[in-house]
Amino acid sequence: MGSSDRLFNRQRTLHEILGGGQVADLILWRRKNQTMGILLVTLAVWVVFERSGYTLLSLVSNVFLLLIVILFLWAKSAAILNRPAPPLPQLHLSEEIANEVTAFIRTRVNDLLSVSQDIALGKDSKLFLKVAAYLWLISIIGGFTDFLTLAYTSLFIVLTVPAIYERYEVYIDMYILKGYRKLCFLHVKINEKYVRRVHNWILEKKKLS
Repeated sequence: MGSSDRLFNRQRTLHEILGGGQVADLILWRRKNQTMGILLVTLAVWVVFERSGYTLLSLVSNVFLLLIVILFLWAKSAAILNRPAPPLPQLHLSEEIANEVTAFIRTRVNDLLSVSQDIALGKDSKLFLKVAAYLWLISIIGGFTDFLTLAYTSLFIVLTVPAIYERYEVYIDMYILKGYRKLCFLHVKINEKYVRRVHNWILEKKKLS
Protein backbone atom coordinates (compact mmCIF):
# COMPACT_ATOMS: atom_id res chain seq x y z
CA MET A 1 0.00 0.00 0.00
CA GLY A 2 1.47 3.34 -1.08
CA SER A 3 1.86 6.27 1.29
CA SER A 4 -0.96 8.14 -0.52
CA ASP A 5 -3.35 5.33 0.43
CA ARG A 6 -2.45 5.58 4.12
CA LEU A 7 -3.80 7.94 6.72
CA PHE A 8 -1.84 11.22 6.85
CA ASN A 9 0.28 9.94 3.88
CA ARG A 10 2.66 8.40 6.38
CA GLN A 11 5.78 6.61 5.19
CA ARG A 12 6.46 4.47 8.28
CA THR A 13 4.60 1.44 9.57
CA LEU A 14 2.61 1.55 12.80
CA HIS A 15 5.28 -0.57 14.49
CA GLU A 16 7.96 1.98 13.54
CA ILE A 17 5.78 4.90 14.71
CA LEU A 18 5.41 3.23 18.13
CA GLY A 19 9.18 2.96 18.47
CA GLY A 20 9.86 -0.41 16.87
CA GLY A 21 11.06 -2.00 20.12
CA GLN A 22 9.65 -4.22 22.83
CA VAL A 23 7.03 -1.63 23.86
CA ALA A 24 5.71 -1.61 20.29
CA ASP A 25 5.78 -5.42 20.30
CA LEU A 26 3.62 -5.45 23.44
CA ILE A 27 1.13 -2.93 22.07
CA LEU A 28 0.82 -4.75 18.73
CA TRP A 29 0.59 -8.23 20.30
CA ARG A 30 3.91 -9.43 18.89
CA ARG A 31 4.42 -10.83 22.41
CA LYS A 32 0.96 -12.26 22.93
CA ASN A 33 1.58 -13.95 26.27
CA GLN A 34 3.03 -10.82 27.86
CA THR A 35 0.31 -8.53 26.48
CA MET A 36 -2.42 -10.91 27.62
CA GLY A 37 -0.75 -11.15 31.03
CA ILE A 38 -0.73 -7.37 31.40
CA LEU A 39 -4.42 -7.17 30.49
CA LEU A 40 -5.42 -9.97 32.88
CA VAL A 41 -3.35 -8.60 35.79
CA THR A 42 -4.72 -5.07 35.36
CA LEU A 43 -8.25 -6.47 35.05
CA ALA A 44 -7.76 -8.41 38.29
CA VAL A 45 -6.42 -5.29 40.03
CA TRP A 46 -9.40 -3.27 38.77
CA VAL A 47 -11.89 -5.88 40.02
CA VAL A 48 -10.18 -6.01 43.43
CA PHE A 49 -10.31 -2.23 43.79
CA GLU A 50 -13.93 -2.02 42.65
CA ARG A 51 -15.20 -4.84 44.88
CA SER A 52 -13.10 -4.48 48.02
CA GLY A 53 -13.01 -0.73 48.44
CA TYR A 54 -9.22 -0.80 48.92
CA THR A 55 -7.12 2.20 48.03
CA LEU A 56 -4.03 1.71 45.89
CA LEU A 57 -1.60 2.35 48.75
CA SER A 58 -3.34 0.02 51.22
CA LEU A 59 -3.69 -2.79 48.68
CA VAL A 60 -0.06 -2.65 47.54
CA SER A 61 1.16 -2.50 51.14
CA ASN A 62 -0.95 -5.50 52.20
CA VAL A 63 0.09 -7.57 49.18
CA PHE A 64 3.78 -6.90 49.74
CA LEU A 65 3.42 -7.53 53.47
CA LEU A 66 1.76 -10.90 52.87
CA LEU A 67 4.34 -11.81 50.22
CA ILE A 68 7.42 -11.06 52.28
CA VAL A 69 5.97 -12.80 55.37
CA ILE A 70 5.28 -15.97 53.36
CA LEU A 71 8.72 -15.94 51.73
CA PHE A 72 10.49 -15.16 55.00
CA LEU A 73 8.76 -18.00 56.90
CA TRP A 74 9.30 -20.37 53.96
CA ALA A 75 13.03 -19.57 53.82
CA LYS A 76 13.45 -19.93 57.61
CA SER A 77 11.55 -23.24 57.78
CA ALA A 78 13.48 -24.54 54.74
CA ALA A 79 16.79 -23.75 56.47
CA ILE A 80 15.67 -25.55 59.65
CA LEU A 81 14.27 -28.61 57.84
CA ASN A 82 17.07 -28.76 55.24
CA ARG A 83 14.60 -28.09 52.45
CA PRO A 84 15.20 -26.02 49.29
CA ALA A 85 14.68 -22.28 49.53
CA PRO A 86 11.73 -20.59 47.79
CA PRO A 87 12.10 -20.90 43.99
CA LEU A 88 12.39 -17.22 43.24
CA PRO A 89 13.22 -16.12 39.69
CA GLN A 90 16.09 -13.73 39.15
CA LEU A 91 14.66 -10.31 39.94
CA HIS A 92 16.45 -8.27 37.32
CA LEU A 93 15.40 -5.63 34.80
CA SER A 94 17.50 -5.91 31.67
CA GLU A 95 19.31 -2.84 30.40
CA GLU A 96 17.72 -3.28 26.97
CA ILE A 97 14.16 -3.08 28.30
CA ALA A 98 15.02 -0.18 30.61
CA ASN A 99 16.62 1.78 27.74
CA GLU A 100 13.68 1.18 25.42
CA VAL A 101 11.10 2.22 28.00
CA THR A 102 13.17 5.27 28.91
CA ALA A 103 13.58 6.29 25.25
CA PHE A 104 9.84 5.81 24.62
CA ILE A 105 8.88 7.94 27.63
CA ARG A 106 11.51 10.60 26.82
CA THR A 107 10.24 10.95 23.25
CA ARG A 108 6.62 11.31 24.35
CA VAL A 109 7.49 13.77 27.12
CA ASN A 110 9.55 15.90 24.70
CA ASP A 111 6.65 15.92 22.24
CA LEU A 112 4.31 17.01 25.04
CA LEU A 113 6.69 19.77 26.15
CA SER A 114 7.08 20.99 22.57
CA VAL A 115 3.32 21.13 22.10
CA SER A 116 2.90 22.91 25.45
CA GLN A 117 5.50 25.50 24.48
CA ASP A 118 3.83 26.19 21.13
CA ILE A 119 0.47 26.65 22.86
CA ALA A 120 1.87 28.84 25.64
CA LEU A 121 3.57 31.13 23.10
CA GLY A 122 0.45 31.30 20.94
CA LYS A 123 2.19 29.90 17.88
CA ASP A 124 -0.53 27.48 16.79
CA SER A 125 -4.19 28.40 17.27
CA LYS A 126 -5.49 25.17 15.73
CA LEU A 127 -3.34 23.12 18.08
CA PHE A 128 -4.63 25.15 21.03
CA LEU A 129 -8.24 24.45 20.03
CA LYS A 130 -7.51 20.73 19.62
CA VAL A 131 -5.82 20.46 23.03
CA ALA A 132 -8.60 22.48 24.68
CA ALA A 133 -11.21 20.19 23.09
CA TYR A 134 -9.36 17.06 24.27
CA LEU A 135 -9.03 18.39 27.81
CA TRP A 136 -12.69 19.34 27.85
CA LEU A 137 -13.61 15.84 26.65
CA ILE A 138 -11.40 14.26 29.34
CA SER A 139 -13.07 16.48 31.93
CA ILE A 140 -16.50 15.26 30.82
CA ILE A 141 -15.40 11.61 30.84
CA GLY A 142 -13.85 12.08 34.27
CA GLY A 143 -17.21 13.21 35.58
CA PHE A 144 -18.74 9.84 34.69
CA THR A 145 -16.01 7.50 35.94
CA ASP A 146 -13.21 7.23 38.49
CA PHE A 147 -9.49 7.39 37.76
CA LEU A 148 -8.88 3.65 38.13
CA THR A 149 -11.60 2.70 35.66
CA LEU A 150 -10.40 5.37 33.25
CA ALA A 151 -6.79 4.12 33.57
CA TYR A 152 -7.78 0.50 32.90
CA THR A 153 -10.01 1.49 29.97
CA SER A 154 -7.18 3.58 28.51
CA LEU A 155 -4.73 0.68 28.89
CA PHE A 156 -7.25 -1.68 27.27
CA ILE A 157 -7.64 0.70 24.32
CA VAL A 158 -3.86 1.10 23.96
CA LEU A 159 -3.37 -2.69 23.91
CA THR A 160 -6.24 -3.47 21.52
CA VAL A 161 -6.98 -0.62 19.10
CA PRO A 162 -3.46 -0.35 17.54
CA ALA A 163 -3.30 -4.15 17.10
CA ILE A 164 -6.74 -4.23 15.43
CA TYR A 165 -5.77 -1.30 13.24
CA GLU A 166 -2.51 -2.96 12.17
CA ARG A 167 -4.36 -6.17 11.28
CA TYR A 168 -7.04 -4.43 9.20
CA GLU A 169 -5.00 -1.39 8.22
CA VAL A 170 -5.77 -1.59 4.49
CA TYR A 171 -9.53 -1.70 4.98
CA ILE A 172 -9.64 0.89 7.77
CA ASP A 173 -7.50 3.38 5.82
CA MET A 174 -9.57 2.80 2.70
CA TYR A 175 -12.90 3.50 4.38
CA ILE A 176 -11.62 6.46 6.40
CA LEU A 177 -10.06 8.05 3.30
CA LYS A 178 -13.27 7.48 1.35
CA GLY A 179 -15.27 9.13 4.11
CA TYR A 180 -12.79 12.01 4.28
CA ARG A 181 -13.02 12.61 0.53
CA LYS A 182 -16.80 12.58 0.68
CA LEU A 183 -16.73 15.10 3.52
CA CYS A 184 -14.36 17.32 1.52
CA PHE A 185 -16.67 17.11 -1.51
CA LEU A 186 -19.68 17.91 0.69
CA HIS A 187 -17.81 20.85 2.19
CA VAL A 188 -17.06 22.24 -1.28
CA LYS A 189 -20.70 21.89 -2.34
CA ILE A 190 -22.00 23.58 0.81
CA ASN A 191 -19.42 26.34 0.41
CA GLU A 192 -20.44 26.95 -3.21
CA LYS A 193 -24.18 26.70 -2.58
CA TYR A 194 -24.64 28.58 0.68
CA VAL A 195 -21.50 30.25 2.02
CA ARG A 196 -20.68 32.05 -1.21
CA ARG A 197 -24.29 33.19 -1.58
CA VAL A 198 -24.26 34.65 1.90
CA HIS A 199 -20.88 36.26 1.23
CA ASN A 200 -22.10 37.77 -2.06
CA TRP A 201 -25.29 38.97 -0.37
CA ILE A 202 -23.24 40.72 2.35
CA LEU A 203 -21.04 42.37 -0.32
CA GLU A 204 -24.14 43.58 -2.20
CA LYS A 205 -25.59 45.04 1.00
CA LYS A 206 -22.34 46.85 1.68
CA LYS A 207 -22.30 48.29 -1.85
CA LEU A 208 -25.89 49.48 -1.56
CA SER A 209 -25.24 51.11 1.79
